[in-house]
Amino acid sequence: MKVLEADLTWRGGRFEGGVQVEVLNDGTIGRVGPGLAKDVERLRGEALLPGFVNAHSHAFQRGLRGKAESFGSFWSWREEMYRLAQSLDVDRFRKLATLAFHEMLASGITTVGEFHYLHHLEGSYGYELDQAVVEAARESGIRLVLLDVCYMTGDVGKPLECVQARFASRSVDEFLGSAKRIEAQGLVAHSLRAVPIEAIVRIHEEARSRGLVFHMHVEEQEREIEASLAHYGKRPLELLLDRLEIGPETTAVHCTHSHEDDLGRFLATGANVCVTPLTEANLADGIPPALLARPGAHLSLGSDSNLRIDFTEEMRLLEYAQRLRAQKRGIFVDGSGSVASRLFEIATRGGARSLGLRAGEIETGCVADFVTLDLESPGIHTTSPEELMSAFVLGAGSAPIERVAVSGRWMV
Repeated sequence: MKVLEADLTWRGGRFEGGVQVEVLNDGTIGRVGPGLAKDVERLRGEALLPGFVNAHSHAFQRGLRGKAESFGSFWSWREEMYRLAQSLDVDRFRKLATLAFHEMLASGITTVGEFHYLHHLEGSYGYELDQAVVEAARESGIRLVLLDVCYMTGDVGKPLECVQARFASRSVDEFLGSAKRIEAQGLVAHSLRAVPIEAIVRIHEEARSRGLVFHMHVEEQEREIEASLAHYGKRPLELLLDRLEIGPETTAVHCTHSHEDDLGRFLATGANVCVTPLTEANLADGIPPALLARPGAHLSLGSDSNLRIDFTEEMRLLEYAQRLRAQKRGIFVDGSGSVASRLFEIATRGGARSLGLRAGEIETGCVADFVTLDLESPGIHTTSPEELMSAFVLGAGSAPIERVAVSGRWMV
């Protein structure tokens, strides 16, 4: 056991001085408060914050950085992604995932929800790459929440094509067995394009019965909605609401083209939406509805394609895209009217909720995952405690990040 004391500690939506944090031997947080111990690990000149929680990542897509950046659409980008997926063996896949996870840690991300759908080697149904992603997380030291993905069709009602065979589960039973072997913490239907609705219903029910989270790509592209309307007579989110018993275990990723009435119904269930602003901008997906900013909406952030890994940029773009559309400032705000603290909550507690973790807060019982800021860093130097979060999130960005800890162990 050890006790940490920084100059400032983020608790209850503000920075406080004189706070000591007890880190237990099991990597969780014990007591938090002033005067707990005389023998402390003093973090002088630093502010202590919970680590970011990345709720949606495809680690292997780190290999696309710098490619297909000057033309096309989501669909042309997808062809480039397919070429990358086709080329990967176990070693190259593990190296790319490890690289992405190291970069996440360096940027203050301490937990990653890995939306893992590249399962097999060419010509195999052996799920060889499942263990590789676990090994990559172990090598990097990041906290992994493995979200195991079922992928069965090439589009709504159509067979798999070419490289998609490397993503495939031949049946729901096969998928559930593979997820159990790898001890996945979440069961995932890739999308309505990739999984028939009857299979989605069963996977969701299984997630609930096992006490696992359920994630799914939803309405990222208008073409997906058109295919769903043609095949099922309903939009994807509308169909999910009609067929699933949705609650806090469920996270819909993207929702960039969701109708506000469907999205309002979805949010009212207590379910989560994960947005990935940098990837959604890079792929020209669109901007999610402003309804996501309403009080009580459970939001999280993801690095998705990992073309750029920086949660301070994800937070800023989430807010600024809505400002550009609404032509007003202060879209995502907390109860006190603060944009920065609301964005930080989405990037930490929101991600933890989506992944079913006690994380994203410096409170008793949470995992001891931390980030420190160098208070002498030029971007935040001389900033008051009251203004520090705004200066960090909306001004300095990730540059002041000094150290990162997972389970109380300093990594960066």
